[in-house]
Amino acid sequence: MDPVVIPSALIPSITSVALAEMGDKTQLLTLLLAVRFRNRAGIVFGILLATVLNHGLSALAGGWLGVNMDQWLSSQWLNWIMAGCFIAMGIWLLVPDEEDGINEKWMAAGAFVATFVLFSLAELGDKTQIVTVMLAAQFQQPLTVAVGTTIGMLLANVPLVWFGRALVDRLPMVWIHRITAALFIGSGLWLLLA
Repeated sequence: MDPVVIPSALIPSITSVALAEMGDKTQLLTLLLAVRFRNRAGIVFGILLATVLNHGLSALAGGWLGVNMDQWLSSQWLNWIMAGCFIAMGIWLLVPDEEDGINEKWMAAGAFVATFVLFSLAELGDKTQIVTVMLAAQFQQPLTVAVGTTIGMLLANVPLVWFGRALVDRLPMVWIHRITAALFIGSGLWLLLA
C-alpha cells in the first residue's frame, strides 16, 4: 500500500489561518451568532459556505498572482515580498480587531442566512483572506490552499459555536495574538533566510 502524500501547501494553510483567526472579528461574530441562534448546524454551514466561496476566490487570485509575478520578478524578489507580507501580517495581528455593527435585517433571516451573509462580509479584506492569497501565490496550489484555509477557519470557529463564551473566557487573547504574531514574523524571517 502506497503512503499517503500530503500536498506541501495543506498544513501551512490550515495552521496559518487557524492561528490568524484567533481573536479575529469573525470569531467575535461567531460568538454573537452562537448566543443569538439555537440552530448550531445552520451557523456551521453558513461559516463553511462563506469560507469556501471567499477563500476559493482568494486562492485563485493568489495562484494567478504567483504565476504572473514570476514573469515580472525574480524568485528571489518574490521570496522577499512574501517574507515581507508574512512579517506585516504578524505585525497586523498585534492590532486588535473592532466589532463591526451587525445588521439586524440579516439576523431576522435565520441562522444559516445571517451567518453566511455576515461572515462573507466580515471576511472581505480580512487577515485570513490575505493569508489565503499569500499562500496560494507562494505554493501555487490554489485548490490545496483553499481546502487548507477552509479547514483552518472551521477549526478556529466551530468550537465557538458549541462552547462559545466558556472557551473564550479561558483563553488570554492578548497572548494568543502575540504568539500568532511571532509565528508569522518567524515564518517571514525564515523565508528571508531560506
